[in-house]
Amino acid sequence: MAGEVRVRKINREDMLELTRRMTPQRTCFTRIGVGYLDEDGMIDDTVNINFLKMSAANKKKHLQIAKMIPFSETNVQLKEYRFPEESMGKGSMWQLLNAALECGLKNDPLMEVLYEQIGEHFRTDDDFAVFIFHGSYDVPVKAGDGERLDESEEVYSFLIGAVCPLGEGYEPKEPEFGFLFPAFTRRSANVWSIDIYNRDPEHRQTGLMRHILGI
Repeated sequence: MAGEVRVRKINREDMLELTRRMTPQRTCFTRIGVGYLDEDGMIDDTVNINFLKMSAANKKKHLQIAKMIPFSETNVQLKEYRFPEESMGKGSMWQLLNAALECGLKNDPLMEVLYEQIGEHFRTDDDFAVFIFHGSYDVPVKAGDGERLDESEEVYSFLIGAVCPLGEGYEPKEPEFGFLFPAFTRRSANVWSIDIYNRDPEHRQTGLMRHILGI
């Protein structure tokens, strides 16, 4: 995979900065969409809800899922990949992710297409769920000495995806696969790249990765 697309080293501090806003008290998430799929990648059910309207217990549970993607082992489980230029055209996953980002997950038919695209290429023998979180983060300006200032540098809008096997009662287990889009590069949105997570770096979801990157 690394030989086919450009891979850039992720700054661990950038990821930790994002996770600090993934708490019930300081959540950066606005909405969550979930597709529940069978082992063949067919949709059984979907949910789409304002994240702030969830119960405290559900917020906490889902924040733990989302946080695992940026908080994972940087440059081992989580790597940044640049989309090949030819893979960003009409009908691409890059276009689909941008459309989901732009609508803030509020387009149900579009979200179903996203779940289906992921489900078609995710390798599993179990039922699973695709969680898509939409968030925004006011990136604070840092002074030359690294101290944070009050003014905002930019608003970073992003998606976190997490694909989780399901246990009894549709309860999600830890994510096997995930992504952060657009990549958070040098504390700024990088729409040309995506951070991809594999729980087991030795057995990556290569087919799904290739589909997302369009290679």
